[in-house]
Amino acid sequence: MGFWSRFACFLFTIAALAWSTGCGGYSGRTEKVRSALDHGKHDEALGLLNQELEVKADGELPEKLHSDNALLVLERGAVKQSLARFDESKKDYQAADKALDVLDLSHNASDEVGRWLLSDSAGRYKSPPHEKILLNVLNMLNYLETNDLSGARVEARRMVVMSRFLSDKSRDKHMSLGLGSMLAGFAFEKSGDTEEAKRFYADGDRIASLSCSAPAGLEGDEGEILIVIGDGRVPHRVAKHVPIGEALVRAAPYLAPDDRAQATKLAAQGLVTWVNFPTLAHAAPLPQPPFASVDGQTAPLEVGLDVTKVVHAEWKKIEGEVMAAATARAVTRAIIGKSIEAATESKKNKSLEAAGLIVSLFVQVAMTAADTPDTRSWETLPSRLSVARMRVAPGVHEVKLEARGMKRVQRVTVPKGGWAAVSLLTLR
Repeated sequence: MGFWSRFACFLFTIAALAWSTGCGGYSGRTEKVRSALDHGKHDEALGLLNQELEVKADGELPEKLHSDNALLVLERGAVKQSLARFDESKKDYQAADKALDVLDLSHNASDEVGRWLLSDSAGRYKSPPHEKILLNVLNMLNYLETNDLSGARVEARRMVVMSRFLSDKSRDKHMSLGLGSMLAGFAFEKSGDTEEAKRFYADGDRIASLSCSAPAGLEGDEGEILIVIGDGRVPHRVAKHVPIGEALVRAAPYLAPDDRAQATKLAAQGLVTWVNFPTLAHAAPLPQPPFASVDGQTAPLEVGLDVTKVVHAEWKKIEGEVMAAATARAVTRAIIGKSIEAATESKKNKSLEAAGLIVSLFVQVAMTAADTPDTRSWETLPSRLSVARMRVAPGVHEVKLEARGMKRVQRVTVPKGGWAAVSLLTLR
């Protein structure tokens, strides 16, 4: 059996190489995009996303818009928004919004088999609550930038529908709604619907005072400028390789007693040694707050939403179950391998026994290589969103925004009793 032992080592070496080269999954595909954004090369990031989508033009959508492609279109929408290409960003957000699932709404049996035997990345992508809500929030900002109150109100209503659905599922009020309610209140206020605006402002929680500091309706000739700055990027998901012992400790509360006992037994026998699972990458702290001014006067920015905090909170809710699923897959691979070997054991036919070993190893190698942890997430979300509102006299005003070494200078015309919205997304 010396030959077969050496052959087994060879096969598992191949599996390890396959894992090391493919374990990045989605985050591996977008690594160059993140690098380009880190260096302020947003146009390059846009081109890289088009390559991943296999499209030639910035406004072109892939033939099949589902799962990874829908998520890539969402990333592209955020990059376009950072480039102040707001109308194009709207279209990408809308397309992604229709294509992305949330909370397993389109869950089916084939997804379950893929998740159990192979990898979470084999199933359809499920947007966590903050992504679905922030999609509407950021697109609402696109409409405000282009002075389209009607479109902003539509996004506000979509946000409400989604938030109610999520609330029914979790009974929790989502943190992302504070900023969204503030922007929705602004949209309805400027549309003249002060009662609806007050209802949204009342839902704004901590930043409601910022909204309410401006009157529900503008009086006289004064106008108002809304400023929103998104800087940094949320931590993306990365693949991690951990010992079975550590995985069992973290996954134990989420495993059924029989599964936990089986995993412990196989680990003790050395049949399961490592587990592949996704986790959040380290989030670098933002060095300094963003800056905004109107006609040279500093605008008092307030943090409307710490998005990174939201991402960590959402991940904490599911991390144990993710680890449990990864552990269960590792155990399943080992059990299948043992079953094949047991079915071909023979004292009289050593060739059959050897063949069974080979088949067992091939199956386990194939399943290990296919076990790519699900690193999909909306990676181009800003780490924090800051907001300010300033009352101004009617006329032309110069707005300067700065964050993370990036600047935007925008001249806006505010009519009597009117308004304007100016934003900056750095994504670095």
